[in-house]
Amino acid sequence: MAIITVQNLRKQYGDKIAVKDVSFSVEEGEIYGIVGRNGAGKTTTVECVAGLRKPDGGTIHVAADLKQQVGVQLQESAMPDKLRVGEALDLYASFYANPASVTELLDEVGLDPKVGFAKLSGGQRQRLSIALALVGNPRIAILDELTTGLDPQARRETWDLISRIRERGVTVLLVSHFMEEIERLCDRVAVIAAGTVLAVDTPAGLISRTGGVQRITFRSTMPVESLKSLPEVHSVTVEAGQVTVTGDQNVLRAVVTALPDSAISNLKTETSSMDDAFLALTGE
Repeated sequence: MAIITVQNLRKQYGDKIAVKDVSFSVEEGEIYGIVGRNGAGKTTTVECVAGLRKPDGGTIHVAADLKQQVGVQLQESAMPDKLRVGEALDLYASFYANPASVTELLDEVGLDPKVGFAKLSGGQRQRLSIALALVGNPRIAILDELTTGLDPQARRETWDLISRIRERGVTVLLVSHFMEEIERLCDRVAVIAAGTVLAVDTPAGLISRTGGVQRITFRSTMPVESLKSLPEVHSVTVEAGQVTVTGDQNVLRAVVTALPDSAISNLKTETSSMDDAFLALTGE
């Protein structure tokens, strides 16, 4: 059952069209990703869904009361430096008729209620933003670029938190430009470019559109120009002594057959990823 339905959404700021024609639907209980370059219209789209901006065209249907059952974590947010974590959550909880337990929420996100906002690390501030989005016991959580600027450990801790949120039955609309994040968390993804939707599919489905491309990197003591003539090879590049070869599923066998073992070192192989799918879809 669709809990969010967007049809032909359009939003314009003066002469600039931020969202030209966006349509998608989000099923209840899923983590739905929206990806795109900066300026593609991602944030404007979800702000319209959240009711923070008024669309200039199209329709948005959310199967919940926006004021009471949608939690939002914005791309940029700040609080007074001296405001304590517990005070912030108590304040937000007072806005709702049936808020979540602040004590349980603090325990879930791993924050000390007595710590002031100014003393929180980047990862802790993001966890606080998520907690504030959840304090109203929402059915839908809209999260915009929640791991931007975080170190790898803080980013993975945040991913684990998002997975636990979904386990509680919350539908998550996740905006991100980290393809690894999308591949790990999302059930389906909408790829947006220039204010329009290019594709909607599962991460695996989008990756499969790249044709199962494999990438091999290695160092060679021999010239590698001859590899370009192999039918399994799509491209060959050499940069700073490192050779990168892309091709179909048999490219590894073709390369090691064409070059003697003694000529190859530091061999690594990679399969297609969401990065490859995104670049292929957006023509980058």
